[in-house]
Amino acid sequence: MAISEKLLNEGEHVVISTRTHPKALLLPLLALIVFLAIAVFVDRAVDNKVVGLVVWVIAALGIVWYFLRPLLIWLTASYTITNRRLITRTGVITRKGHDIPLTRVSDVAYELGLIDRMLGCGTLIISDASTNGQVALPDIPRVEETQRRLNELLHALHDGTPRSDEGA
Repeated sequence: MAISEKLLNEGEHVVISTRTHPKALLLPLLALIVFLAIAVFVDRAVDNKVVGLVVWVIAALGIVWYFLRPLLIWLTASYTITNRRLITRTGVITRKGHDIPLTRVSDVAYELGLIDRMLGCGTLIISDASTNGQVALPDIPRVEETQRRLNELLHALHDGTPRSDEGA
């Protein structure tokens, strides 16, 4: 899950590497179960092999679109915080990346809904000094800990004091 070392600058190291909480896969998993249940039910209820085959083809297309596609998107998205920048990477076929130098980050906040609190995740909101304004990273696992560690990094950057987890 960690970003490739070749994408890091000299003296830069990964502090936090994560992806969206697995709760993002709950609806796709439900879709998988529904498509399989419907296909099995129709296949058993109808005694026509052609109808059964058509139902399984439709179920397979639904599974690819509503389960495999979100799973691939989840697997290929990553959020990495190094000692110098925030790196986001998303996309399966077309990759998108966004890097924010930590020196430009002006505020770090988080939001926790009721379900987020039960599942231990939340949205990390990073405000920077650019025209983009804010970057929201949804469903980050252990968001409060991530926010705290990011604030420590920012404090060390602005303070000029080296951190104990910084490598040489």
